Amino acid sequence: MSQIKPEEIIKKIMKFLRMFMSETLVKRIMSMLLLSLGVANSRVKEMTGLCARSVHILKKEMERGEIDNLFEIRSGGKKRKLQDIEEAIIEEVEKNDYHTQQQIADMIEEKFGIKVSSRSVGRLLKKTKSSG
Repeated sequence: MSQIKPEEIIKKIMKFLRMFMSETLVKRIMSMLLLSLGVANSRVKEMTGLCARSVHILKKEMERGEIDNLFEIRSGGKKRKLQDIEEAIIEEVEKNDYHTQQQIADMIEEKFGIKVSSRSVGRLLKKTKSSG
């Protein structure tokens, strides 16, 4: 009978846990478990896919006893400027005759008081499948 490698077991456990939680949280939990067993940071990185910096920070927080907040996933990104008014912008674009993304950007600044680039307008239009 062949012996199952720890890496294979960890990958299978992580695959199972991904059905119930985010990949980031799965990586963090497995890393915490491995670190608590004394596995080296570099080995934890290899086995879980968590980056070296995250493993280091995780270990430091565990050493300080700050365990509870390690189960929280914080959003790293900032809120998009147009997030709350996207529908209103699309309605306005569909109602009126705008020929360029810059014209739409100017309209957004005039109507909503938010300065955006024409590239941001392009991303919004692509995301919402509108033409402009």
